[in-house]
Amino acid sequence: MEVLSIVGQLILSLSILVTLHECGHFFPAKWFKTRVEKFYLFFNPGFELFKIQKGETEYGIGWIPFGGYVKISGMIDESMDTEQMKQPMQPWEFRAKPAWQRLIIMIGGVTVNFILGFIIYAGILWYYGETYINTADVTHGVVPTELGMQLGLQDGDRVLAVGELELTKFKSGLVTQEIILNSPEELTVERNGTKMQLPIPPDMAQTLTKHENKGRSLYGYLLPQRITSITEGKPAEKMGMKKDDKIIAIDGTPMAYNHQMTELLAARADQEITFSLLRNNTDTLTVSGKLNSKGELGIGNVRPVDLYPLQTKKYGIGEAIPAGVAKGVGFLNDQLKAFGQMFRSKIKATDSLGSIVSIATMFDSGWDWERFWTITAMLSILLAFFNLLPIPALDGGYVMFLLWEVITGRKVSDKVMEYATTIGFFVLIALMIFALGLDFSRFEWIRNIFGG
Repeated sequence: MEVLSIVGQLILSLSILVTLHECGHFFPAKWFKTRVEKFYLFFNPGFELFKIQKGETEYGIGWIPFGGYVKISGMIDESMDTEQMKQPMQPWEFRAKPAWQRLIIMIGGVTVNFILGFIIYAGILWYYGETYINTADVTHGVVPTELGMQLGLQDGDRVLAVGELELTKFKSGLVTQEIILNSPEELTVERNGTKMQLPIPPDMAQTLTKHENKGRSLYGYLLPQRITSITEGKPAEKMGMKKDDKIIAIDGTPMAYNHQMTELLAARADQEITFSLLRNNTDTLTVSGKLNSKGELGIGNVRPVDLYPLQTKKYGIGEAIPAGVAKGVGFLNDQLKAFGQMFRSKIKATDSLGSIVSIATMFDSGWDWERFWTITAMLSILLAFFNLLPIPALDGGYVMFLLWEVITGRKVSDKVMEYATTIGFFVLIALMIFALGLDFSRFEWIRNIFGG
């Protein structure tokens, strides 16, 4: 069911993005009285799942659920319909239109995707608002992961700034992003009441962008141990533990924080274990019992929202629109910075490249709508950005040739367009195959499907 949920979200997201992208080409073509022969969601080599003819246009759904296209008369595209180009030019064809009209038709798709990304971001801010915990309120500090330890972080540190960026909101991901994109030299922390600077290793950006580290944080909340709930039938209930008890020692080893207990229990599956408890902040008692085969105790632990005030910023529609545009522009700016880091060899391109499989893993297995729309907004802006790259067979390739025509007044020949589109198409196919190969090597579940 989790796989079906992820696949369903991926197909729905791509359907929205591709349909609206192609509408960005379709409607300007219609406005300029250019004939559109086909409008397809998904690709349909050999056959299609559905099609209907309305006027001069065939509308359909293909069977390969990635991408889509509009086939415009008199245009060299991925269909490589060169026979049509050998016929006398007709007034309804793309090639017969003025360069400025052809340019508007070609940039329509990416324009729609940029606008769609901004609108989705604005909608998320308007509907959900923004929730966070202030860094100043996190009095217990952080617990670093293995990656955080490489920065020199210790239990109880309060992370205040990365480079010149002050961290007013508790967001580990923002620290990761800054290290990857802006190469700051130091992390400012407060340790035992004293501010200090921790140097960031020069190769930390490469470490963080390795595929095995994707999605891993640098640190989390350091949470004092306190039982907030007891699961019926689990070992904790059988031992007599109660809500609000505090586990202060396990087999004589002192415990103060949740992560210490979690690490110890994971190594004691199916074993007898003794707990020292503090009840009502006054009584100390000892209980013993056997953990289950998964090392589960069956208790709920303190969460950040149990300790710290959760801040919620609400946006009216008038505030959400400019904030959504700013968020979309910020995301695009981050992608440009990431490309710059790749060209400077600060991060490896192969660690950032991924196929449709990598995109699918971004979605939540439980179908979280806020996450779905956030990823869809990101993909919409990424789709617009990559389509603008000056590669023949992409919109940006056509735009490049059209701009040449507008500036020089000389139209690129059909033969040059044909050869360039063919080369660009095979470059894109090779890149997709390479990306898919990378994912095959990364994801164990894919290797298992194919026997190794």
